[in-house]
Amino acid sequence: MAHFRLCHSRMPFCVAYHRESLEMLLDAHVRAFAFFGGSCRRGIYDKLKTVVTKILQGKDRTFNARFQQFASHYLVEPVACTPAAGREKGQVENQVQFMRQRLFTPRLKFTDPAELNQWLADRCRTLAAGHRHPEDRTRTVAKVFAEEQPRLLNVPVPFTGYKEVPVRISTTALVAYDGNRYSVKATAVGCPASLRAFAERIVVMQDGGVIADHPRHFGRHQVVYDRWHYLPVLQRKPGALRNGAPFRDWELPAPLTGMREALGRRDDGDRQFVGILGAVPTYCLAAVAAACAEALTIKAPSRDVVPTLLSRAHDTPPLPPCDLPAHLPILHTPPLADCQRYDALLAGGGYVAR
Repeated sequence: MAHFRLCHSRMPFCVAYHRESLEMLLDAHVRAFAFFGGSCRRGIYDKLKTVVTKILQGKDRTFNARFQQFASHYLVEPVACTPAAGREKGQVENQVQFMRQRLFTPRLKFTDPAELNQWLADRCRTLAAGHRHPEDRTRTVAKVFAEEQPRLLNVPVPFTGYKEVPVRISTTALVAYDGNRYSVKATAVGCPASLRAFAERIVVMQDGGVIADHPRHFGRHQVVYDRWHYLPVLQRKPGALRNGAPFRDWELPAPLTGMREALGRRDDGDRQFVGILGAVPTYCLAAVAAACAEALTIKAPSRDVVPTLLSRAHDTPPLPPCDLPAHLPILHTPPLADCQRYDALLAGGGYVAR
């Protein structure tokens, strides 16, 4: 858990993570400054390996390059504590025991980290509202913080806290990070890429574009697939739809599942269904599902029918409204595409040829 405390008002903030890594540290600072409503001009840090990469003589330190970018963004001057000098960070040392007693006694249970962090933020506000300031016993921490908050530096654009590392894309369109593997677009195999690890997601970049964006997993030896990354592979090998590892237990919308079952009775059913899936990047999944539902309703499950329905619904522009000029006579019999009207004229009428 990351602990923050403003030195003047003693306003606390706590946030929990799965790891104590650089991207978690950056995300914790962004959350803390959003919670306080501004950033400080100076930050006091212990000998964190994610912040201090090398301890030099005296007060000199070599800070992490990514952390220095963060400090420059918020105009924070980082100050590292002296080894074995607890007096330099006494407020934080005491806060650990204080927060442990106030927050986790008795031990509570939460469904996910998001619920835990929301509870921690609300609990920090409650503690500040009911706890007396140690130097001014007539006021609470919350009241002193209300006076301190306008003096904080307001940075409207938050820092994008991520750790970037180069990665190698395997022949199966997977990249490895933190014990897990994540899929990327199959067209990116064989080209260099960089992975940006955020606190809650994994983003893979190539040539300035995003080729993968996954929720981050914190287990071990997990493979996280995005099936749409392998659509070009399916178009070359439709049989992989039945036996390929990325497509096992693939939950599609009900109309697409029904279309797959209807086409499964045909010899080229897999190829036709893959052709229908190929329209998803162009029209989106919901539009293709609606077209499949319409094709099943008219009992015409086919790769040729679904693109036609999609084109009619999305590619044909609506006709602009047309106002008739005032000098034209009123049309009492509107024109209709009905050949039987000619039969009526031939049967007899004012314009029958004699």
